[in-house]
Amino acid sequence: MTNHIARLSVQIGLVILLISFGHVKTQAQSSYKYVRKHLERYDDKTIHYGFFFAAPVTRFSVGFSPQFLTADSAYRIYSPNKPAFRVGFVVNTYLSKHFDLRLTPSVSLFSREVKYDYPGGTSRTETRESTWIDLPLLLKYKSERRNNSRMYLLAGGAFSIESNVRRKDVQGATKLSTGTMDFAVEYGIGFEQFFEFFKFAPELRFSHGLVNLYRPTSNMAGIGINKLTTHSVTLYLTFE
Repeated sequence: MTNHIARLSVQIGLVILLISFGHVKTQAQSSYKYVRKHLERYDDKTIHYGFFFAAPVTRFSVGFSPQFLTADSAYRIYSPNKPAFRVGFVVNTYLSKHFDLRLTPSVSLFSREVKYDYPGGTSRTETRESTWIDLPLLLKYKSERRNNSRMYLLAGGAFSIESNVRRKDVQGATKLSTGTMDFAVEYGIGFEQFFEFFKFAPELRFSHGLVNLYRPTSNMAGIGINKLTTHSVTLYLTFE
């Protein structure tokens, strides 16, 4: 009788163990999800092409001359952040597993401003509406690809030429004069998501101009200023 009870207990234990194992296995199988890897051979190609749309927020960084304290009637001169638009192409060259070289020529529509505040609550604005042709050359560092996504960093420089300058006059004041060529240091971070037929990459990029765009003048708009450099923060939406 005792042996029978013992055998029955062992059998019940085995059944419980098998049921538990089956339950765990079922849970494991249900928690595992197959992920299809899109564009598996993407990095086997040396050159990739694409296009992007971008939304920059840009301004001038204003440097003051000694005349700002002695000869200028404005107590404040500054450049506010202004939204802009950019569209361009991507030429991406594969260098190694983790590095690419990117050329992203683009056309940018900017409307930068310099504002002057005067005692008594009056103010005026100098606006520079212009089209820029940008030629950034960037080195890109890619992380390991995880299924259909990966992160990347990039840095480099951009040469820009201004064209089709449109200047908005302020009645009773002469214009602020600025240069038409710029060179900037650029760096940013992005995220790549691979789909069945293309790769989508949102990217945040920062740009700091190194060239002084201010052209010295003796008129009212130029008194108090000795330096204007560009600064931008841009959101890119890239398709390759």
